[in-house]
Amino acid sequence: MSQTWIILGAGSAMGRAFARKAATQGAHLVLAARDQDDLDRTAADCLARGAASAAAVLFDVRKPESFAPIYDAAKANDGIINTAVFVGSMAPQDDVDADPNVGDLTIQDSFTGPVNFLHGLAPIMEARKGGTVLGIGSVAGDRGRIGNYIYGAAKAGFHTYLSGLRNRLNRSGGHVVTVKPGFVDTAMTWGIEGMFLVASPEQIAQDLWTAHEKRKNTLYTPFFWRYIMAIIKSIPEPIFKKLSV
Repeated sequence: MSQTWIILGAGSAMGRAFARKAATQGAHLVLAARDQDDLDRTAADCLARGAASAAAVLFDVRKPESFAPIYDAAKANDGIINTAVFVGSMAPQDDVDADPNVGDLTIQDSFTGPVNFLHGLAPIMEARKGGTVLGIGSVAGDRGRIGNYIYGAAKAGFHTYLSGLRNRLNRSGGHVVTVKPGFVDTAMTWGIEGMFLVASPEQIAQDLWTAHEKRKNTLYTPFFWRYIMAIIKSIPEPIFKKLSV
């Protein structure tokens, strides 16, 4: 059966790596991001790698009017519609503390914007009787930490939404994977102190594809972050609130 992948944030390192992976599987691609020239280059690259088609559509998660052309591009293809959501932003906590508007934008980029897009896409997926949503959350959403708790709160909210959407789409044959990456070598993490065990976007893309094929509910990637976060979540609150982790 024909497969279409909508890739939100196709201009990001992880989004581009996943687009290339989907291209090698012969999928139709709808690449969505804010830079048209970059999208056009990625589309050409994906076609060369074997994509059945590659539409480049301008998208801004803060502008709901940009959503409809993406839905239309996906519906133009027969078969199952999937989507991978890579959009989000992580402003330094100091910037958020200095200007609450920065926090509002972080929440819009990482939570409410992606939710609005997926809620519009859900009926289309239900009508096609299948499809996978790969929702990129973060290990930061597992517990509030002093260094990025606004971003973590946004991702925690996104995790909860994805859980409910998984329950909904399951009834029509669809599936949702809640993805919780650790540190990844992307523009979002460049220059941050204390980084360790940093994964490549290509490694993450392969893990995502495997999770899609196996219909996993939750994916920590790389895998060892499941155990790291289990330790972090187990620390008693009186101790945890004294730590700088």
